[in-house]
Amino acid sequence: MSATLLLSMNSLCQMPDTACSEDLDMLDVGAKVVCETEPTHASPDRERGLHAEARLVHLTSDWAFQLVDDSLDFPRADSFCRGMFSSLITLDQPEDQEGALELLRQAGVHSPIWVRDPSRAVSKPLAFAKQYLPFSALNFPRESREGFARVNMSFPALSAVSVCIRVQWDPEWDEVSTIFSYAAPVFTNEFQLRGQVDMQGRILLALIIHGQHQPYKASFPNDGAWHHLCVTWRRSNGHWAIYVDGERKDMGLGLDTPRDIHRDGILILGQDQDSFGGNFTEPFVGNITDLNVWNISLEARQFRALNACSPLTQEVLFSWSTDSISSHPVVKQLQAMIFCPAVHQQRELQGCKMLQGWSKQLLPLYGLTGCSDPLPFICKSSRERYLKMKELSDSQSSRPTAFMDQVKKLSNKTQSQVVLGQQPSGPVSWAQASTLLDVSVQALEETQQEVLQPADMLSLIQLLSLAADVPAKPPPDANSSQTSAQELSQHFISVADSVISQDNILTWQAIKEVVSGPMDVVKSIDRMVTSLSPQLMAETDHLTIHSPNIKLEVQQQNLNEGSSASQFCGPETEKDSNLDCISVPHQKIQDLHNNGFHRLTLVNTWYGSLRPLFNPENITVVPTVTDGSQRYLGTILGSSVISTTVLGDDQPISMAVRFQLQHRAQNPLGTVHDPVCAFWDFDLTPEAGGWWNTKGCEVVSKQYGSTVCYCNHTTNFALLLQVYEVQRSPENEKPLQVLTFIGCGVSLCGLLFTFILFIAVGVPKSDRTTVHKNLIVALGVAELLLVCSDWASANEEACLVVTALLHLFFMASFSWMLVEGLLLWSKVVSVNISEDRRMKVYYIIGWGLPVLIVGITLTISVDKYKADDHCWLNVKTDMIWAFVGPVIFVLAVNAVVLCRVVMVTVSSARRRAKMLSPSSASKMQTFDLTWAVTRPVLILLPVLGLTWLCGVLVHLSIVVAYVFIALNAFQGLYIFLVYAVYNSEVRNAIKRIKEKRKALSFTNCSQPTSFLPSQRAPATSWGHSLPTPSSPETSETSGPPSSTSTSLVIKNESFRKESFVSFSLKPASGNQVVQLTGFKPSGC
Repeated sequence: MSATLLLSMNSLCQMPDTACSEDLDMLDVGAKVVCETEPTHASPDRERGLHAEARLVHLTSDWAFQLVDDSLDFPRADSFCRGMFSSLITLDQPEDQEGALELLRQAGVHSPIWVRDPSRAVSKPLAFAKQYLPFSALNFPRESREGFARVNMSFPALSAVSVCIRVQWDPEWDEVSTIFSYAAPVFTNEFQLRGQVDMQGRILLALIIHGQHQPYKASFPNDGAWHHLCVTWRRSNGHWAIYVDGERKDMGLGLDTPRDIHRDGILILGQDQDSFGGNFTEPFVGNITDLNVWNISLEARQFRALNACSPLTQEVLFSWSTDSISSHPVVKQLQAMIFCPAVHQQRELQGCKMLQGWSKQLLPLYGLTGCSDPLPFICKSSRERYLKMKELSDSQSSRPTAFMDQVKKLSNKTQSQVVLGQQPSGPVSWAQASTLLDVSVQALEETQQEVLQPADMLSLIQLLSLAADVPAKPPPDANSSQTSAQELSQHFISVADSVISQDNILTWQAIKEVVSGPMDVVKSIDRMVTSLSPQLMAETDHLTIHSPNIKLEVQQQNLNEGSSASQFCGPETEKDSNLDCISVPHQKIQDLHNNGFHRLTLVNTWYGSLRPLFNPENITVVPTVTDGSQRYLGTILGSSVISTTVLGDDQPISMAVRFQLQHRAQNPLGTVHDPVCAFWDFDLTPEAGGWWNTKGCEVVSKQYGSTVCYCNHTTNFALLLQVYEVQRSPENEKPLQVLTFIGCGVSLCGLLFTFILFIAVGVPKSDRTTVHKNLIVALGVAELLLVCSDWASANEEACLVVTALLHLFFMASFSWMLVEGLLLWSKVVSVNISEDRRMKVYYIIGWGLPVLIVGITLTISVDKYKADDHCWLNVKTDMIWAFVGPVIFVLAVNAVVLCRVVMVTVSSARRRAKMLSPSSASKMQTFDLTWAVTRPVLILLPVLGLTWLCGVLVHLSIVVAYVFIALNAFQGLYIFLVYAVYNSEVRNAIKRIKEKRKALSFTNCSQPTSFLPSQRAPATSWGHSLPTPSSPETSETSGPPSSTSTSLVIKNESFRKESFVSFSLKPASGNQVVQLTGFKPSGC
């Protein structure tokens, strides 16, 4: 047995009871103060005020058990524990049994206590088809005073009796009436139930037993509706009671004649027997049905079950059947549809579970009793939660927050006896709830600049749970029930709105050990509006309460043929014209009418700020995409929360709904979202306050930014967005990998050949060729590393190095693409900057900037730099923006450059077209303009990197993925074709090499020598000399005597040392063009 920790405040406990109560009333939220006085058990009839309950606490290593040594009925006990952020104990675990046993021993409590049955589901709205049942009824007309009905059976002597009957009193009948009378041969007024109308329009009931007339005290409204009446009596202690609609209205003890009810009597409906079986007086006017008689005294829970049309297991003495009844001719049979509010059917039928005691083996002994019986109880919570609440309470006591100071000031001004943060043990009145909410709203307005502290949040959440259980009917002295209910609801929504505001995200995180989450607030709103809906709609059929984060709408209508409900939508916003909407299908409303319902109430609520308040833990939902094309990353809440509650004749009904919600979450880079329709199930994990469930919900349609859903029940709905990392299916992944490998290989070869050509063929040196070479080096190394990156993925350190190098060289590639764009711009737009200075800037951009970016990125976060499963930047963190950000900038700049180049080219083509003859101008202009646009685009797209724009659209289609890989994997081949094969400078350089080799292939002096100087050849010296007659050059070049000839000897250092070339210049016939022919000397 673990050690016991009993917390007490001896200074308070030594005070008188009244002082202790007054001081405890001033305690703040969650205080665990215990007055260790003798346990007191409240009697059922004592009046409870707003006072602190006595509590003992027992702590174990994992749990905290709190004994509330005050008696409440089961629903109130369960609600109290919820308000304390705990739950009613179950005793289904050994640690629960040990904790309860030790706690009860320390407190000296020997009476039964409430325990929760975990196997029993919380009561939920039932299908509307089960709400109305047909009954055969008897009509007693007003036109005749002779109507009666006799039960045809012989009754034994009764030591106890219970009689239940359903009556529909005629609203226009105001005389004293006998509902039923039992007369024995030896005594006439043996057992009788009478009624009369009072001045306030109520039907007062009185019971006669053995001739003794009890006072008219129990009552029901004279509203013309069906009411369920039950009376019970037992001889043992003379106890009697009257129940109306399942609730006890009157009771008494001790009669002067403790004897059985005589046997062989006659039971008459609708008349008083002044003599045995005759001489009828005091007739009843209205309808009667469902008469049942037992020879035992039933309990309160059984009467509530009977009111809900639930059968009992106890053997009945007489069961209702018109075949067993003889009636006067004026009494007619009719069919009546009786409303059966079967919400608490099973609970009331079976009773509620209680701990009666302990066996010799210290095992718990259970029993069942009426759920309305008052018993003590134990609340159970985790040790962590209890200690956190105590910590917050102590902090609030020592350092009150600005909000709590304002609450106390306002409470003193209004002389309020209620204090925020103190949960009473008894029912809360309208006045108390209204005062608490009004003070809280004023304090929130006064301190709106201050952020709510954790202790403030706990106080307000407890207040909402407290006010949600306010009695359904307002106090009699209220000026207007509707006004009072609307004011209370408005204040309730205002407080709830402040609690779930996004400004309190950090505060919600601070109290997550205590409060399950913001859905606790949603549950309190649901309970409050459902309870107050009759008063809210007493004088109107439409009510809307709107706050920044909550929109509440209540609609009410009488059902008839063709009834339909309007669609409810969230508030309109300027940013988004699409709204969050929910509606009940028209056919479902018609089904309500067809099943006998008369009035429909719809309670719709929209919550716009819940999504950021949920804890960041991943939501567990089975992935919907399982074909391997996308890797499942998790599920998040991706929309607002919207809800509908359907009330048929003020009773909750489960019904199908259709709703559309907008996607509120943004897609991270490289991920996609798949919506799932879900609802919050409070019963899924009760200890955690519930969880998301998808049962009964399905997606109707998916649109861009929104999803339409259909669910077969009513509750709180939202969209869960399943996040997937974009991946390819195995069928597409392999071809894409092969295409990438082949493309990179071909690209590398193209880049290598281009670089070799630039070096080998002697392309004239210029800033353009220098930029091309640097781009080729950066892109080639990057693609080489990309091909080899898979081999490094097995080693963590090697993979990190490869990732950094890939980042560096791909960044360098895009940097040199930016330089290509800047250089092209400088050719289009005049820039006054020298080539030397310009190249220095280009080198800084091309190599310096990538080194700087990679270095800073590694320094900031080296542990989040690399992806988990491959050698590249981590796309799940912000590290990827160290590459994507600069790339987007480069592509944007180069796109502007390309547009400018196209504009200049088109303008030039137009000017050239105007110079053509008119006959061919039109055809040539069209061709020139088309080519003027196409040529620069084809040439500049790869070198400016604009093909990478396809990467933004890769996740949309597998076709785009193939196009993207094809364009960029073959980028090197494209550069080779455009800047090597079809480059005029390269082609001219190759032509010069060919001509030079042709000239060098001559082996004698008659072989002509090319006179085309090479850029790489040394300078040639020119000189004049007289021709030597003996020389071959002179003889071979001599013309006719009449011709004029000039001899020129040139020393060319490109030939062997001391080599000379002799040229003869002769004017060509018919023109002035000079023909120059050169020959090598024979001795060379």
